This record gives sequence, C-alpha cells and structure tokens, in this order.
Amino acid sequence: MLSSIWGSVIALVLASVVMTLGWILAKRALSDREKSSPFECGFDPIKSARLPFSLRFFLLAIIFLIFDVEIVLLLPVLSSMMSSFSMNLMIASFIFLIILIVGLFHEWNEGSLDWAQ
Repeated sequence: MLSSIWGSVIALVLASVVMTLGWILAKRALSDREKSSPFECGFDPIKSARLPFSLRFFLLAIIFLIFDVEIVLLLPVLSSMMSSFSMNLMIASFIFLIILIVGLFHEWNEGSLDWAQ
C-alpha cells in the first residue's frame, strides 16, 4: 500500500517537472515566429498560402509513393520464396514486376521523370 502511494507521488512529481520544463522552453520559442511556424515543402510560411503548386513536384511524389509501395509488396514475396518455392507466387510476382516496369517506361516516355527542363 505504501509503495503504491510513493509510486504515485513520484509519477506526479516527474510529470509536473516535465510539464514545467516544457512550458519554460515553449516561452523562449515563441519569440522566433519563423522557427515556430510549420515547414511546408518549399513554401514560405510567412507569405500567402495561395501560391501555385508545382505539378512536377506532385508527380514526382506520387511516383515515389508507387515505388515505395512496390518495395513493401515485394519484400514478403522474397522472404516467402526463400522458405518454400511456389511457381504460382513466382508467376504472380513476375506479372507484378512487368506491370511496374511498363508503368515506369510510360512515365519516362511521358516526361514525368524529367525534373529540370
């Protein structure tokens, strides 16, 4: 019973100390508006938020997400092929890779991968 009371007191004191330190440090950070503002992917947060967004940047981000998902989907296939060989799994992974490679060549021919023109 006594140890649980001491544990509660220590937790309360520790939480109070952490909250006080956060409050003191936050007061110091309020003086610099530019540092405390959120960073928005190359936009100046002090000026107007209605600046035109680069379509090329958006396309490059989408392509990155597609290939990131590709890696997430292919790593379990590789680990399952190491444990047991399955012809159906191999054919499905090759079809998936062919679709992705065709998509990559399409993006390349379309010019979405050319960042600087």
